[in-house]
Amino acid sequence: VEGIPVYNSVKESLEKHREINATLIVVPPAFAKNAAIEAVENKIPLINMLTEGLPVRDAAEITHLCISKKIRFVGPSSIGILSPGKCRLGVIGGEKEIIERIYRQGNIGVISKSGGMTNETSWVVRQAGLGHSTVVGIGGDIIAGSSFTDILELFEHDPQTKGVVMFGELGGTYEDQVAYMIKMKKFTKPLAVFIAGKFAEKMPQGIPFGHAGALIEGERGLPSHKIKMLRDAGALVAGRHDELGSLIKGAL
Repeated sequence: VEGIPVYNSVKESLEKHREINATLIVVPPAFAKNAAIEAVENKIPLINMLTEGLPVRDAAEITHLCISKKIRFVGPSSIGILSPGKCRLGVIGGEKEIIERIYRQGNIGVISKSGGMTNETSWVVRQAGLGHSTVVGIGGDIIAGSSFTDILELFEHDPQTKGVVMFGELGGTYEDQVAYMIKMKKFTKPLAVFIAGKFAEKMPQGIPFGHAGALIEGERGLPSHKIKMLRDAGALVAGRHDELGSLIKGAL
């Protein structure tokens, strides 16, 4: 199709292209689990899933399977992965002109729950005169195949990455895990963070906000709680999103 080879199975594609080392899953939710299992069975080391609306049980089963087989699973609801000048998976960045405007090679890693804010967060890094090593949209579902800490561990051991910018939000405990990771000195590079959704704490209880993973239980999941934990651990927490670039630049 349009000069791109199309095959009936992952196995068939690997027989023709043994260099394949990643798969992008964009099928509807009902078929996403089987697509992921097929990739795992064929030992593809990186699975990036853009599919939204994946049942929680399916996400849990895929994540468990990938961990047991030592396969990296990013998603579901990921916008993609981008390393400027090297590779792009998914729709991260959008059109070529936007990618060229926002992204350039550099030494700052970016991780975001929000697909739309992945570009915005990368742009504030660029506005600070910095470039990007790798940008990862982990998705905002209840279960993330790769959490913030999973990607931070990769950045910790990546010689190109000298600092990381992270976009988090209300709900869930993935940001809390980052605070613990820093305290345990398992992530030692500069980290600048923005937590979205502070306004929700002033709204009546029971109003849904954010992604599927934006669940709050008592203090757990509240933006103010996450901000305190991250600051106490030593992360640089931005009061406004546009401060992220200057914060990480000043920490290098």
